[in-house]
Amino acid sequence: MQKRKFTKEEKLQILEESKINGVKATLEKYAIYPATFYSWRKKYESMGEEAFTHGMTPGQLKEIRRLEKENDLLKQIIAEKELESKLKDDLLKKKYPLMRKKK
Repeated sequence: MQKRKFTKEEKLQILEESKINGVKATLEKYAIYPATFYSWRKKYESMGEEAFTHGMTPGQLKEIRRLEKENDLLKQIIAEKELESKLKDDLLKKKYPLMRKKK
């Protein structure tokens, strides 16, 4: 069975038709799996017509890159804080060896 590809306009038409005729009848008419239909509907509700353009928008890519840079910076800060904490603990253990034995 060959995979069908629907255009943006066809997807919008199917979504509109499902509101009028019902989901089950529309799915049977176009031979679409329910998971596919509900995926389209979820995308349409969250992003509107832009959801059906393939790939990501430039704004989305820019936001992802910004978040990746921020994530890397936060990871670096956490690593530095962990290292600093470990060094302080080691120095305290060397400076006060008797305090460690009393516990």
